[in-house]
Amino acid sequence: MSTLADLLAAHTGLTDEQAGHLQRLVGEWQLLADLSFADLLLSVPDTSTADDQHPGLLTVAQCRPNTAATVLPGDEVTRVVDDQQAQALRTAMTNGEIIAAQGSTLGGIDLRRDLIPVRHDGRVIAVLTQASANTARRVPSPLERAYQASAADLCNMVADGTFPVVEGSETGLSTPRAGDGFVRVGVDGLVQYASPNALSAFHRMGFNSDLSGAALAEVFTELVSDAFDAQDAASMITLAASGPALEPAADAQERVLRMEVDARRATVLVRVVPLRPRGVATGAIVLVRDVTEVKRRDRALISKDATIREIHHRVKNNLQSVSALLRLQARRTANPDARTALNEAVRRVASIALVHEFLSGSVDEEVDVDEVVNRLLPVLVDATSRGAAQAQVNVDGRFGVLSADLAMPLVMVLTELIQNSVEHGFADGRSGRIDVVANRGLRELEIRVSDNGTGIPEDFDLEGSGSLGLQIVRTLVEIDLGGNVEFANAPGGGTSVRVVVPVVAAEGVSARDSVRT
Repeated sequence: MSTLADLLAAHTGLTDEQAGHLQRLVGEWQLLADLSFADLLLSVPDTSTADDQHPGLLTVAQCRPNTAATVLPGDEVTRVVDDQQAQALRTAMTNGEIIAAQGSTLGGIDLRRDLIPVRHDGRVIAVLTQASANTARRVPSPLERAYQASAADLCNMVADGTFPVVEGSETGLSTPRAGDGFVRVGVDGLVQYASPNALSAFHRMGFNSDLSGAALAEVFTELVSDAFDAQDAASMITLAASGPALEPAADAQERVLRMEVDARRATVLVRVVPLRPRGVATGAIVLVRDVTEVKRRDRALISKDATIREIHHRVKNNLQSVSALLRLQARRTANPDARTALNEAVRRVASIALVHEFLSGSVDEEVDVDEVVNRLLPVLVDATSRGAAQAQVNVDGRFGVLSADLAMPLVMVLTELIQNSVEHGFADGRSGRIDVVANRGLRELEIRVSDNGTGIPEDFDLEGSGSLGLQIVRTLVEIDLGGNVEFANAPGGGTSVRVVVPVVAAEGVSARDSVRT
């Protein structure tokens, strides 16, 4: 489905600034839909048609309210407005004034349609249709009256070209909805109406008095723990309620309209929407959302992640200490077989320590195996070949990002296979070449380790082999990784080992690696 930007580019001759204004409007109009209990449609002249004098009107965006049942269940986007409605929309665009209470019937429901011209930089560039069920015969509740009065002010601001308000930095904060907590304040900063959810949020913050008639800026000054945040919140509300007219001026970059504050017992996200219909200040809307539990869970996750990374760091340090002690013991051992066994243990412990080093810098318990292999193999071959023929290692392909449960045994498998190639494939003193080729697919990882050494004896049996390294490889691949391993002689001489392991768990592919694939 085409995006709003695509539709505007294909069907209109709007400038980048005008299209940007419509995109900001669509980004913020959920608040208007919720406050007016209405479906919203955005229509623009379709200049791509043959009739340049009387272009058709195309619906390019639609929004449904969270506070009421939709009255337009069908998808209206990309539909051409019918002739009867188009005439009224053209009138609204020509006059630049809101046309209220256009009556119609849809599916047996009496509808009220209000047509709001969308102005930008003094020019009407689109029309906003506000469609809602006709409830003229029903007495609205105090909440409905407060919502609808605020929606009327916002509609006038759309017609003026001052809504949505251009903010400075949103600092990555989300937008509270009207249903999270709604407060209407007058130009004097006094609360005219507060929804039940808003009262609950302020009660969580520690305010137990009646909020109606209270000076909201003073309430925040009293409740917010940090003195600077309290002063900023109070200034934000005061300026929004009675400050200067909202012009898209240079000071818009300094306009702060939302912030997160900590009270004694709660954390609340606050957003203010200045109300300036026809350029006259009528107060402000203050939306509040209690995010205490969300912040608590975030802090718990951050603490948990930091603890896990610290554990990996300490395990890495301890393994390096063990590796150093084993290396020291190997140097002091006169028995060649014991020295060889200790050196093998040093390499195995070092490979595990390297994985823990990468995990200590990871926030999601995943490891980029390519980076581990690039650091591990040169050191491994250099240590294994010391005193023997040198082997050149070439790595091709991609291992990708794997979870710690897969990365740890896989690195150990590679360690054993490289060590086995160097020690047995080139045991006669020849120099050689070892090729490591990785083929990462969506469901499995195939690794082939081949050398041009002496090859596998004809009577070789993996199950009956007395090699500790090969038994480790078989156990890790088949049990820990759930894969299979095959040993064979390479076509040009030497040994070829093929390892295939699944990389997709029951819940699906690793999130990080699915992005990188």
